[in-house]
Amino acid sequence: MAEEAKPISPLKNLLAGGFGGMCLVFVGHPLDTVKVRLQTQPPSLPGQPSMYSGTFDCFRKTLVREIQASSGETKYTGALDCAKKLYQESGIRGIYKGTVLTLMRDVPASGMYFMTYEWLKNILTPEGKSVSELSVPRILVAGGIAGIFNWAVAIPPDVLKSRFQTAPPGKYPNGFRDVLRELIRDEGVTSLYKGFNAVMIRAFPANAACFLGFEVAMKFLNWATPNL
Repeated sequence: MAEEAKPISPLKNLLAGGFGGMCLVFVGHPLDTVKVRLQTQPPSLPGQPSMYSGTFDCFRKTLVREIQASSGETKYTGALDCAKKLYQESGIRGIYKGTVLTLMRDVPASGMYFMTYEWLKNILTPEGKSVSELSVPRILVAGGIAGIFNWAVAIPPDVLKSRFQTAPPGKYPNGFRDVLRELIRDEGVTSLYKGFNAVMIRAFPANAACFLGFEVAMKFLNWATPNL
């Protein structure tokens, strides 16, 4: 007999979700940097090679550049310094630059993400067992595939967001419409999928780690604080 479902604890979900997010960032952040570099590289001039020939070339050049920059002066000393300078330059709108594009990316992509994860968990749960008893390999598979489906939806608005947020002030007065028009005009429709390889290489392990972290943390909290 499967165990009776326990009431949902918002606090446990908050803590377990936060731990899952930490796992995702720890595993996926290096390739997220590569993704943004690929998405924001300028189009190459006729007869000239692109700045990056692909995902691994971008990773290598980024690593070399960061090692060289570690001994020189940097524009921002950290996240708080970056936020302060953005506020000084553009006010509160500077800090929230790209919010509409972030919503255009995250609302449909997150819906796909959690729908796929829950659907796969149910499919992968053996007959007569509870979803909460799902094995670690099956959680990894469900989480990793959910991440791939998430990014399959998210890549085009993510490319637009990266371009818009890194553009100089005033370059795109009409927002994402100007970014979309310029990208398609100069680089074609395929430019909306820049960074695809980096995203997909990152998607499975990072999101598998996210959901595994969530499930492990939730089981630990249920064991350590059953009445929370």
